[in-house]
Amino acid sequence: MASGVSVDDKVVAAFNDMKVRKHSTPEEIKKRKKAIIFCLSPDKKSIIIEEGKEILVGDCEECEDVYKRFVDMLPKDDCRYALFDACYETNETKKEDLVFVFWAPECAPLKSKMIYASSKDAVKKKCTGVKHEYQANTYEDVQDRYNLAIKLGGQSVVSFEGKPVGSCR
Repeated sequence: MASGVSVDDKVVAAFNDMKVRKHSTPEEIKKRKKAIIFCLSPDKKSIIIEEGKEILVGDCEECEDVYKRFVDMLPKDDCRYALFDACYETNETKKEDLVFVFWAPECAPLKSKMIYASSKDAVKKKCTGVKHEYQANTYEDVQDRYNLAIKLGGQSVVSFEGKPVGSCR
């Protein structure tokens, strides 16, 4: 915790809920989180769940493009952390992996970029077991799902969130 910022217990609980997959009823599956965004508390002393910034698996049925919806939740001018439960397909198999996203847009205030960067390790230590980390600094970085697909599985990824990787470009 180089920045002195702590991680709220609700962040850890949300991460664990996303990480642990239980055999569930269809209704329970619909309530599982697909994506969630974390931010600094107003006093800048802890990392909390940003209110209203989550996507449930059940929401994906109504949404044509869940990844675009996730990208649209990121603020244009400030930093955030996010967890995204990415579904993708390689030449061999279908996969689901949690991705830790560090969103630090170029136009964010310098002080915000510094505190988010110095607090990132605190979040990662509390949220152990994330297989992939993705840092995006422009909307082009994060909107181009091809960049994230390659990070997940290299050239063998053929689809990401139900869309062919070739059409992601």
